[in-house]
Amino acid sequence: MALDLLMHMPTATIDRRRRVSVIDATLNQTVTLDLHIDRHQPSPPGKAQAPYRVHAHDDTGDIQLVYFRVQGDWLTKLLPVGERRLVSGDIGIFNGEKQIMHPDYVAAPDDPDALPSVEPVYPLTHGLKSKALYKLVQQVVTQLPDLTEWMPKATREHHRWPTFAEAMRHVHQPEDPSDAELWGPARNRLAYDEYLAGQLALLIVRATMGSTRGVARQATGHITERLEAALPFSLTDGQKHALADIHADLASENRMSRLLQGDVGSGKTVVALMAMAHVAETGAQSALMAPTEILAAQHFRTLKPLCDAVGLDIALLTGKMTAKERRSIAASIADGSIAIAVGTHALFQNDIAFKDLGLTVVDEQHRFGVHQRLALSDKGKHSDLLVMTATPIPRTLVLTHFGDMEVSTLRDKPKGRQPIDTAVLSIGEYDRVLNRLQARLAEGAQAYWVCPLVEESETLETMSAEERFGHLQKVFGDSVGLVHGRMAASAKQTVMDRFKSGEIKLLAATTVIEVGVDVPNASIIIIEHAERFGLSQLHQLRGRVGRGSTRSACLMLYEEPLSETAKARLETIRQTEDGFEIAERDLELRGQGDLLGTRQSGMPGYRLAVPDVHRHLLEWAHQDAIEILSRNPGLTGTEGEAVRTLLYLFRKDLAIPLLRAG
Repeated sequence: MALDLLMHMPTATIDRRRRVSVIDATLNQTVTLDLHIDRHQPSPPGKAQAPYRVHAHDDTGDIQLVYFRVQGDWLTKLLPVGERRLVSGDIGIFNGEKQIMHPDYVAAPDDPDALPSVEPVYPLTHGLKSKALYKLVQQVVTQLPDLTEWMPKATREHHRWPTFAEAMRHVHQPEDPSDAELWGPARNRLAYDEYLAGQLALLIVRATMGSTRGVARQATGHITERLEAALPFSLTDGQKHALADIHADLASENRMSRLLQGDVGSGKTVVALMAMAHVAETGAQSALMAPTEILAAQHFRTLKPLCDAVGLDIALLTGKMTAKERRSIAASIADGSIAIAVGTHALFQNDIAFKDLGLTVVDEQHRFGVHQRLALSDKGKHSDLLVMTATPIPRTLVLTHFGDMEVSTLRDKPKGRQPIDTAVLSIGEYDRVLNRLQARLAEGAQAYWVCPLVEESETLETMSAEERFGHLQKVFGDSVGLVHGRMAASAKQTVMDRFKSGEIKLLAATTVIEVGVDVPNASIIIIEHAERFGLSQLHQLRGRVGRGSTRSACLMLYEEPLSETAKARLETIRQTEDGFEIAERDLELRGQGDLLGTRQSGMPGYRLAVPDVHRHLLEWAHQDAIEILSRNPGLTGTEGEAVRTLLYLFRKDLAIPLLRAG
């Protein structure tokens, strides 16, 4: 509880040092006045809802202090008639006269310490009063001892930062508003500490994974060579480099823990398949785990023809299978006859036992935190771990969320991929868009029309997919299809198959098409109400086209008026197709929690560090964490104890039992 209070950062400060006269106090200002109390005007009898007014003045004018629901005589004691009082609060006006409603503080002139000169303002939950929280935080900060310094001396001297305890006092007991500013020395120091604790924990986990003995796998190449020859395209340089990294990891006696990140269409699945084939050459099995059954099934459909071509047995295991099907597949996994098992988390339930699990591949990595990564790879006692994400992740988030892993990045797209012409238009151009679309579909093109909602909403004035489908049907007839997330999987698949075969020319859809839909002939995507989508989502949606040999187009339609953030998003998408550049911009516009869905996934968020402001501190914390652990891997002695204290303070102490001496 005390630690939680200490880590609860103020979001602003109120400067109560500003002493003004009544005549100079302006509307909506927080001021402190030196007043003479004239008279009390209690609520009339039987009218408890009416305000209780206290009339007061200074040399420049009159003012009223207004209270509601007053019981007892505490106000007459707080504001005695004929005496002076310091009163602090927000200035309002009623019937032409200045007033302060429910003053924040009232103090006698000879007791100014009863009124904080600079007061921190904290975010509150329902039922929690600001004054009560302020008092509790003050008690904790007052009792905070000076702790042994864990920060490298050179870092502290370079930045001229206060100690941890001093920084906490500056933030929670500011003498000047600048003491608590986000970019001030105190908050910078605390943000660095939070980053340092996070980096230490991730590096300790990485050291544990790396020090756990794996199996040095010596592959023959007899499957991977045939598999590469069977691919309908050549591997990109990025894919070759990633595979070289993976092969080196697999040949090492230490367990692999690698993140494979790539932009839309960069070919991560092929890299994963080549890695699994490499493991199969050594006689071991692989598991490919996807976050949803739809994605698992899609991976299976993509990989099976290639596996069949080279004689690799592959199976799909999902939670919806019959007990008989599940038992049959489980038996084949247990006896080792299945080389690659594809599925959801069902693959790692207790009734599934691999004969020799050599490699675990996890798709859409950001849904899984550090502890899940450790648990997943424990299914095979010495198995290697490869995790993939289609969300290009900025460097800062790679460090904060995946610092326990080595990273391979696919930046180049497969050969033959066409650039996508991107345009931004007002919804007022709808008729012109429709005419142009008619012409393109008549030439044989196919298109997506994406809407943010499934059905009409009473609260949002936004076109839904069902509504737009109805409008488009009037123009295009039976050549329009509809797909959204509330449809049954089989109905959805039927529509997608018809679109893939060319029977449907135009597909009205929600963001259900965002991930994994691959129709090479679809060369146009229209995103309606584009201002309602995040940057990463717009980028993923645009990636549904540009997959064939035809030059593709993405048209983003927006509704006026546009916010500055929405304008910045649309302009970024218009200017670049580089997913990594887009991810960096998204981080600036949205913040790291939204970008990876970390607020829902239990991944680390920050309480003291604000990534937009403190991002530059992360690299320093990362380097310092490396130096601390290379100098003192067991965190022993005085320095080690100080660093352990840091880990406890930021609740990273789960990493401490993983420490190894030497």
